Amino acid sequence: MNILVFKTSVSEEEQIGKITPLLDSVPTIKHWNFDLDDCDNILRIVSNNLDPESIEVLLQTAGFYCQELAD
Repeated sequence: MNILVFKTSVSEEEQIGKITPLLDSVPTIKHWNFDLDDCDNILRIVSNNLDPESIEVLLQTAGFYCQELAD
């Protein structure tokens, strides 16, 4: 299992509702959550063999900024 961490522009629960179907549709994602209390509005994803760029593109096409944070 890998844990990927992203900085996002998602800042409200309503926005998470818009993104939920997108993230739930990715079969390799085992679990995901947002930390909106963090200044970077963190998205954490637990997954097997997931390309971080695919998540960045997925959120960007939904209208949100998303960039993987380096280790």
